[in-house]
Amino acid sequence: MAEIFDVVNDRDEVIGRQPRSEVHRLGLMHRAVHVLVFNSRGQIFLQKRSLKKDRQPGLWDSSASGHVECGEDYDFCAVRELREEIGLQLAAAPERLFKLAASAETDQEHVWVYRCQAEGPFVLDQHEIERGGWFAPGEVTRWMTEKPQEFATALLLIWKKLAG
Repeated sequence: MAEIFDVVNDRDEVIGRQPRSEVHRLGLMHRAVHVLVFNSRGQIFLQKRSLKKDRQPGLWDSSASGHVECGEDYDFCAVRELREEIGLQLAAAPERLFKLAASAETDQEHVWVYRCQAEGPFVLDQHEIERGGWFAPGEVTRWMTEKPQEFATALLLIWKKLAG
């Protein structure tokens, strides 16, 4: 069954619905979430995207991320993606940090970025994630500076905004 996404305009207002494949093929604006999970030591959990992913396969990305499904809101999606991708169950939406406007770097997604704290261990969805790990923020910044090609473009944008 094809995933259906809300198509939105530059003000993030729903203007239609299309299957995922068409949204990506046509470069239509749509919605997504990225959740950054930190532990009590201040480390961030990053996931390495599965090589089976249709977008940016094999790149390091946020702790959990995904498309907002048709009729869904950002907060519900953040909770769902954490559960589906890393097995983290939250009773309420994590803390909202900021929103990114749709752009080439976000793959034409309007993105709400969230933050929460958890210690793991996590149960990773093998279809979505190759592996994951905990990293000190300074290590991530250094890694991104030296090898930006190893990261999903949205995460590079998120990390820059988070640091700035």
